[in-house]
Amino acid sequence: MDTVLLALRDGGDVDEGGLVLSGGAGRGGQGTIHRIVGRPGLLFKRYLQPAKVNGAALTDLVGLRHALPPAERERLDAQAAWPLCRVVDGSRCVGFLMREAPAAMRWQPASGSPKLTELQHLFRAERPATRGVLRPDPAERLALVLELAGLLDRLHRWGLVLGDLSGTNILWSVAPEPAVYLIDCDGARKAGALPVLDQADTPDWEDLRTPPGSRASTDSDRFKAALIIGRALAQDPYLTPDQQLDPLPGVLTERRLAAVRRTWAQAGGPYGSRPDLTAWLLALGGRDTIPLTRVVAPPPRPVDETMFDTRAPRGRIRLPPLRP
Repeated sequence: MDTVLLALRDGGDVDEGGLVLSGGAGRGGQGTIHRIVGRPGLLFKRYLQPAKVNGAALTDLVGLRHALPPAERERLDAQAAWPLCRVVDGSRCVGFLMREAPAAMRWQPASGSPKLTELQHLFRAERPATRGVLRPDPAERLALVLELAGLLDRLHRWGLVLGDLSGTNILWSVAPEPAVYLIDCDGARKAGALPVLDQADTPDWEDLRTPPGSRASTDSDRFKAALIIGRALAQDPYLTPDQQLDPLPGVLTERRLAAVRRTWAQAGGPYGSRPDLTAWLLALGGRDTIPLTRVVAPPPRPVDETMFDTRAPRGRIRLPPLRP
């Protein structure tokens, strides 16, 4: 059987020597992206410094996807460029295979090749250089934010920390319907585990309340998710929770606005106190939350221990006669 298809099916490794590359499809700070001859829709991310790659962490990400029920795996594939299998050169892990982003999540500038429709385009008003980006109406903008919150909530429920969340590693489209797509998924890791590579942070997206020396966490993810949600709703690339959130007209009803503003303010709280994505889904969906007061049970009544020190009368137990 084709070794690549076998690896895609079972999550095993692929030998880099067996891949025929057709040229570069992009370059980032950690690796280069290549198309593969005869593999439409499949991309190879090759790390610039394979010696620094934590191959075991990448194995965990591949294994997590393969352990999902088929329907949930298909849903993940539709929303994320998740690592499908590792690519190795001998004993070294040099990269991984992933799916290409949907064609609908590209836009055509006035000159040059099509570009990925990054979430940062929701943070800024249209400019001459970005006239090719299809703009969402207010209802579509809210739908995109809900789609993203739902995706991040699901990944957190799987015990993952995403780390470098920003407006450049999430894609979106509104045709044929509002949808989001997460890229740079090899930056994710299991909570408490080491990442594939040293954690990166996008400028203007750092969680400044993370304790010094700490790695990214679920709580820092929640802070960055709040930045994404607030900046997308307000079309403001620099909005932070210490400022009032003023969404674009028509995006939120008055009831939703009140709940979203409360959640937004909570996102600016101390490290460890940020609202989770479920709270955001409730606020954005117009369903308010009810704070519960902790019930304190009354102290137990004192027991008179002397009652256990006295000898109580004993009765007799009647046994049936023994049978011969």
